[in-house]
Amino acid sequence: MNSDFLSPVKDTVVAHSVLLSPNSLGRKIKIHSQIEGFPDLSDVKIGIIGVEEDRNAEDNYGSGTDLHRIRKHLYQLFPGNWNLSIADLGNIKKGNAISDTHFAVTEIISELLKKNVIPVIIGGGQDVTFSNYRAYDKLEQTVNLVAVDSMFDLGSLEDELSSKSYLSKIIMQEPNNLFNYSNIGYQTYFNSQEEINLIHSLNFDAFRLGEAKNIEIVEPVFRDADIVSIDIGSVRQSDAPANNNVSPNGFYGEEICAIARYAGISDKVSSFGIYEYNSKYDQNDRTAHLIAQMIWYFIEGVNFRAKDYPFSTKESYQKFTVLLENDDPINFYKSHKTGRWWMEINLIGDNKYKRHALIPCTYQDYLETTEQVIPDRWFKAQRKMV
Repeated sequence: MNSDFLSPVKDTVVAHSVLLSPNSLGRKIKIHSQIEGFPDLSDVKIGIIGVEEDRNAEDNYGSGTDLHRIRKHLYQLFPGNWNLSIADLGNIKKGNAISDTHFAVTEIISELLKKNVIPVIIGGGQDVTFSNYRAYDKLEQTVNLVAVDSMFDLGSLEDELSSKSYLSKIIMQEPNNLFNYSNIGYQTYFNSQEEINLIHSLNFDAFRLGEAKNIEIVEPVFRDADIVSIDIGSVRQSDAPANNNVSPNGFYGEEICAIARYAGISDKVSSFGIYEYNSKYDQNDRTAHLIAQMIWYFIEGVNFRAKDYPFSTKESYQKFTVLLENDDPINFYKSHKTGRWWMEINLIGDNKYKRHALIPCTYQDYLETTEQVIPDRWFKAQRKMV
């Protein structure tokens, strides 16, 4: 692994971790330190990376600094009954140019993905999501991206890459490996009607804040994600003030932790990022503490992954076939292990979207289909595969 891009965790944080309880996370995880050097990743499942790049964080300059505050609170937490190995790999420093930093992010994440290590990215502007997405190019597969954000961050095609325009770069730039984009928690007054219409016309998923607070509705979205990107500004100001663009409305702290756990428990999520943390607006480290707990919940979810994504063995699922009056039947599968549901898209011939042929859904989707009402998520997936 090319560790040249990564600087060690701050000495004061490492020294503080030595004083913690032997059962705390800070004493359990492998830490890239000045003394110990870069950790061995041979048995590591989750790798934490800080990104100090904030030059593209619009109206939130400073979002790449003081990441040691998040680590300090994370290290103090106690792990659950986990059986996975975690490493803190340190920080990716600012390059001479912004493109240098983005190159380093892509290279590091790409190497971690090849080693089956899940990167947990903290700090930096949300434009780092673009570099995260580009890391999947070498895997030669289509990618599902889920962003938890009050805004779509589309920008315009003429805009330079930034935290407010990264999505248009992901959609338009070649190679285009994006299969689906989903937004969780957008607030209508922060997005133009043209942007909202565009998202829907591209058959992407978008859930308003009020809808997304019903976690059961959005759970299937995380189950089908490869990349999860969270703008900490999606959390209400009273719970997470450390963002210059934060709003009085947003997710509560316990809701964003539940979202992080759903992301972790998904068998497909292979990278997870929390962006736009700006310490100069943090009151009593409130946001740093919340982000530490979000990471804890994500790790908790990863540890309890059920590995029930069809089809490990068909005996593990109960199949339901719904006959439709004017169309082909739709097959549903229910996991005996977890009770989670999937529906099947019928592919014709050698379709490159084969890995998306099974769409996570809810029991309610199945019930609606038995009433001859085909779910929107089925239609959207079908249109993208034609």
